[in-house]
Amino acid sequence: MLKFVVGLKPFLYHAFEKGGNEILISIQPTISWSSGPGKTNLKNLEFIPEKFHVAVPRNNSCGPLLGFQCVKSRRFSNRNLLSLEDRGLVSAIFPESRHAFTNLCNGKEQTIYAGFDPTADSLHVGNLAVIMMLLHCQRAGHRVIALIGGATGLVGDPSGKNAERPELDPTLVRENCYKIGKNISTVFENHEKYFWDSKGGKENLPTLKVVNNRDWYESISSLELVGKFGRFFRITDMLSRQSVKSRLDLGEGMSFTEFSYQIFQAYDWYHLHKTFGCNIQIGGNDQMGNMVSGHELISRALKKQVYGLTVPLITSETGNKYGKTAGNAVWLDPVKTSPFDLYQFLVRTADADVKHLLEVFTFKTVQEIESIMKKHMASPEKKYAATKLAEGVTKLVHGEEGLKTAARATEALYSENIEALSSLTIAEVTQIFNNPSSAVGTADLLLEPGTTVLDMALKAGCFKTLNDALRIIEAGGFYLNYQRIKNCQEVIVPGIHILPNHMSLARVGKKNYY
Repeated sequence: MLKFVVGLKPFLYHAFEKGGNEILISIQPTISWSSGPGKTNLKNLEFIPEKFHVAVPRNNSCGPLLGFQCVKSRRFSNRNLLSLEDRGLVSAIFPESRHAFTNLCNGKEQTIYAGFDPTADSLHVGNLAVIMMLLHCQRAGHRVIALIGGATGLVGDPSGKNAERPELDPTLVRENCYKIGKNISTVFENHEKYFWDSKGGKENLPTLKVVNNRDWYESISSLELVGKFGRFFRITDMLSRQSVKSRLDLGEGMSFTEFSYQIFQAYDWYHLHKTFGCNIQIGGNDQMGNMVSGHELISRALKKQVYGLTVPLITSETGNKYGKTAGNAVWLDPVKTSPFDLYQFLVRTADADVKHLLEVFTFKTVQEIESIMKKHMASPEKKYAATKLAEGVTKLVHGEEGLKTAARATEALYSENIEALSSLTIAEVTQIFNNPSSAVGTADLLLEPGTTVLDMALKAGCFKTLNDALRIIEAGGFYLNYQRIKNCQEVIVPGIHILPNHMSLARVGKKNYY
């Protein structure tokens, strides 16, 4: 290997105490070293952006010069997960042993898990915050596990609920587990393909592990669960959990089924700790009580220290849960929410929210986000920052093709480019718009010769009543292929009202497309 000498001069390095018997030396530029024969023994070589940190024993005489050899460095992100507080991804840590937690993360790669309930057949965009946290853990070189609650979904998590969840059919839960697993795997695959280039010098990412807790609950009896592990839980502690306390305070009460949920989630962590060495659990703010139960089980049964990290609930400036507006969730499954509709939801992000959402839902650096916001504020009406957010999230969730489809549909609808609209195929139109949550209504019409604009608009469902149609069309609020039409009796002519791809785009007012 190539040998060279680095002079320990002020402009090349700075040293500061790490604690214990070591000094941490940070050397620039970004190159890496191992000690040469007969030289100081360096250890804990670690890469962080633009600096390499090398721990040197305090009692070792460094001398004025050190000899080094080039070696391959670790090119993951900062292993200390608390650094993600700067992005607004960490809300709290339990227990509050920040120094010990930092040492745990920096000491070696950790195994970290987050759980997902199969209460629906898709995750929604609000769930992305926890997934992003797992991705940042993976980028830092840690092993990550996504746990899907095939068993606990049948119990029902009371966290954040004012009433008991309805009992779910086991067959439906199994189907939901499969689809949610596919949501998560797709996001991780897109991340590795489009946001992490191992060929560009980065290390290969640790492999995502997706597990279903039904697998281990099928092999443990209720007698063993209660008899062996129930003794580590205290009723007073269980009653103090916010998920339980809030229901009791409301006078709603709680079934034993939901009350026992925290035992099952605690055992999940116990099982993952025993099987995979999982020391860290990640979850939303509402999961803190369940995390504390898991921590208590592991510390009492195994005498081991583990940690919980909570991710803050992402809300809009109006206080609504992100991705759940007026009861209509923005889903990750393209069948339920198309790439176009996801893209449009993100493009409409309010200026007050967009900076925080760039920090949470993208991998752009703080400096890149500041640059984006500076350009955005120069011309807010162009929605530059929200467009960057939409591009990043759509690509992460649906891949490059999904982003291209969303961009093509956006141009066709909102740029008033008749060529772009004419270039869409029937298959693309169906894929983009034909789902329950689409912002654009679709209709297949067989028009007879002599059909008028009024007839077509009513058949397409553009208006609720004939009176509405007459009033709005005559007032100039109806458009067909970007052209305003005020004559209700104008006859539909192919090539004028119907494009070469056999499609017509109707608009009522400013936002309603058909």
